Amino acid sequence: MHEDANGNGHRVSAQVTPSGADQEFLALERELTVLLRRARASQGEMAREVHPDLESAAYGLLVRLDEHGRQRATELAGYIGVGKATMSRQLRALEQLGLVTREPDPADGRAWLVTLTDEGRGRVGRVREARRARYVSQLAHWDRTEVAELARLLHELNGVMEK
Repeated sequence: MHEDANGNGHRVSAQVTPSGADQEFLALERELTVLLRRARASQGEMAREVHPDLESAAYGLLVRLDEHGRQRATELAGYIGVGKATMSRQLRALEQLGLVTREPDPADGRAWLVTLTDEGRGRVGRVREARRARYVSQLAHWDRTEVAELARLLHELNGVMEK
């Protein structure tokens, strides 16, 4: 065992494996691997619920537009973590399905502004509502403060991962 700071100024004991890795971080890696694998599969399901022809990554774009409104294509590419060509292809497909519109940015004619259509907003809203209902059902035995703490910790983790 060795002593390690936990970020609160308190000392915590960490169990170390023979290879020198902390047990806590090994457990975290294992649980995140399972969570991310399930999240990828779930994202594909949600995308197909919005429209049967959607790629799984498109769901995240639609949710981002639903929450933040009109955005530049380059901002969406940065948020999702894909290149301009990939983003352009995905947006073209979403536009052909009638889920988004693209228009030139008046501030920069080289950039595109992307907006969720009413059809896209409705479809995303129905899928998100169904997903929230599933979470409520699956976590019904959890105390609300535990749900809030999980959301807070995941928000923190997402913030760290963006950097």
